[in-house]
Amino acid sequence: MADFDDLIAANRDFAADFDLGGFDGVAHAGIAIVTCMDSRIDPLRMMGLQHGDAKIFRNPGGRVTPQALEALVLGVHLLGVDRILIVPHTRCAMATHSEAELRRQVSESAGTDASWQHFGVIEDQLTALGQDVATVRSHPLIPDRVRVGGFVYDVDTGLLHQHV
Repeated sequence: MADFDDLIAANRDFAADFDLGGFDGVAHAGIAIVTCMDSRIDPLRMMGLQHGDAKIFRNPGGRVTPQALEALVLGVHLLGVDRILIVPHTRCAMATHSEAELRRQVSESAGTDASWQHFGVIEDQLTALGQDVATVRSHPLIPDRVRVGGFVYDVDTGLLHQHV
């Protein structure tokens, strides 16, 4: 249990003056964001949003996976989402390493063979972004009224660039 004491202590400090309770779970700005798990990304702040404004789904590479699609469908039909942003980023490990490189690095770190593990490497980030936007736009449970855009977040400047 001591492994997490620092985080539990920080949580106690956070909770001492917690004022974010009472939200209803709806995306108050009507936004859903699919982005990478990279810690350089602050999805709410980078778009001027606040707690409760958006639904955020994160995974390696910011790809529209089946799980992301599930979250988006729920967001659109149950949580007030009417705009979806798909936001990978610059200098992403998923777009700058090969599957073989990641398997080798993980194998070395783990001390066991990781050649069987799939990491979802992105060979061409802009092509993948276009495919992900098309996947969302064409999904039978995401109506045409929902606006879908593809952006790349620059981790060195903080700027979003729309591509799709």
